[in-house]
Amino acid sequence: MSTPPVFDDGFRDKLGELFAWRRDVRRFRREPVPDVLLTTLLDQMQLAPSVGHSQPWRWVRVDGPDQRLAVQASFSRCNADALADYEGERAALYARLKLEGLCEAPVQFAVFCDHATAQGHGLGRRTMPEMLDYSVVAAITQFWLAARAHGLGLGWVSILDPAEIAGITGVPPEWKLIGYLCLGYPEEEHEVPELVRAGWESDPRRN
Repeated sequence: MSTPPVFDDGFRDKLGELFAWRRDVRRFRREPVPDVLLTTLLDQMQLAPSVGHSQPWRWVRVDGPDQRLAVQASFSRCNADALADYEGERAALYARLKLEGLCEAPVQFAVFCDHATAQGHGLGRRTMPEMLDYSVVAAITQFWLAARAHGLGLGWVSILDPAEIAGITGVPPEWKLIGYLCLGYPEEEHEVPELVRAGWESDPRRN
């Protein structure tokens, strides 16, 4: 039996700082992320909790130029539709927001939940099948924090058409898109979320 580690006050303080500085990044430097570091982060992600130890996450790296352009096109269409839902000064503020790093981020993943996975033998999801999706969210969060601990930034892009992303990546029909992730070294560091700095939660007439 292994002896569990003892986490002291210094570690807990640093952990709190990691949580505070975990930001949704949209502005990336273009320098590559070392493959060995990506492997480390994905290995640490695998330690995330999952219902019935099902580990339903499926990470698909999106590298091809044609694939990336198709993802950017999906964002442009979805973003235009989202902008149309706003009016007046709120619409003007929305139009000024930078909501993705699809052109700059050197590493991009489409992360899916495999609803047909046999692993776990269905344990824990008979009454709450959505726990499969939540397990993937937990894995993304764990990856996000591990990346931040290594000085990387991550952006979770949700303004995309899931069916289009599934088609672009060619995944099986039983896989559900949970998140599209942009990863790289951040262009700038902030403790305050970008949407807060941009005044999205405030009255745009006062900005």
